[in-house]
Amino acid sequence: MRDLQNYKVAAPTPVTLTGRFVTLEPYDRDRHLKDLWEALGGADQINELIRYFPNDHYANAEEFNAWIEGARANLSFVTLVARENATGKIVGMASYMRPDPKNGVIEVGSVAHGLAMKRSPMSTELHYLMAKHVFDDLDYRRYEWKCHNENEPSKVTAIRYGFTFEGVFRQHVISRGANRDTAWFSMIDSEWPVIKAAFEAWLSPDNFDADGKQKQKLEDIRAEIVKGATA
Repeated sequence: MRDLQNYKVAAPTPVTLTGRFVTLEPYDRDRHLKDLWEALGGADQINELIRYFPNDHYANAEEFNAWIEGARANLSFVTLVARENATGKIVGMASYMRPDPKNGVIEVGSVAHGLAMKRSPMSTELHYLMAKHVFDDLDYRRYEWKCHNENEPSKVTAIRYGFTFEGVFRQHVISRGANRDTAWFSMIDSEWPVIKAAFEAWLSPDNFDADGKQKQKLEDIRAEIVKGATA
């Protein structure tokens, strides 16, 4: 058990995280808003994309910006925007949320992947980079993922990335005028070495064929690492 008598970490601050497929940049209205709004589908598609967010519908980019800026000012969100390295285009976003430096706990949320990012290595690398920063750079102990319990794709994705399902908070909040039960997931620092190794093996060029398709699933790589460690 880790000695926590002198444990002390800082709250996250805006940071640039660079990977092979994608680079994460601190959100800046002037640099990112227009391209982010368009990457997420604009007024025609964004509200369907983020239908599980506990937010109102957005009619235009400025309303969307007001929410991002408000979350940063009032809730200590650190919103990062994803830029595809190959094209330089903005493709999505995610935020560090609800930082609790005293206990070394932080959540990833407000995740929105644009069409170009879906089912691509960029989405996996985004979450690898964010988790790596939390554990390796900030020395946090616990990294959380929460989602609407009806959001099945989000729950599947959390498990794929190595988060552990912890349960459902019933009648957790009122979201968009309706009840929301919230599913909770986490990964902790003692699990990170295996999760990190699996991420890095999956993201390696050796794991992709000439058409860019994965050779091994992330979950299978992680299971092999665990099996090898306990053999």
